[in-house]
Amino acid sequence: MDTPYKANCIFCRIVEGSEHSHKIWEDEHSLVFMDLFPASEGHTLLIPKPHWENLFETPGEPLARIIRLSKPIAHALRTVYEPDGLSVFQLNGDAAGQTVFHYHMHLIPRWHGKTMNIHGRGKASQAHLSESAARIEAALEEPRLEACPDRPGNPT
Repeated sequence: MDTPYKANCIFCRIVEGSEHSHKIWEDEHSLVFMDLFPASEGHTLLIPKPHWENLFETPGEPLARIIRLSKPIAHALRTVYEPDGLSVFQLNGDAAGQTVFHYHMHLIPRWHGKTMNIHGRGKASQAHLSESAARIEAALEEPRLEACPDRPGNPT
């Protein structure tokens, strides 16, 4: 990989395939997968594949790709889980609550009457994460993904 990479970064290891994840979607620039410690059902992470620690370090185009990709993923989460709302979080630095220092966005389905957390307190089962990832991936609609200009095969 000729892009920024950090061997001690769990997300970089997921990108290279040396760590397992429950992948929902991937192209040459970005990866979408289930959070291992979900704050709610359907808690999803979107990352650029190259390693940049936070918003301040990440170049504009990878940030724009993540934003564009968040919309079809959000629609799939709404289809699968029918939440009352959706929290979108991106944390920068330890003081802000960032725990993995690789730029990432959280999409967290929310329901009325349920406590609000950004990070989950317990690790989800592998079987449950796998089933959730498959349901979300199945709900992704090609026309919505086609709207992501950086998707392979789409003109940029």
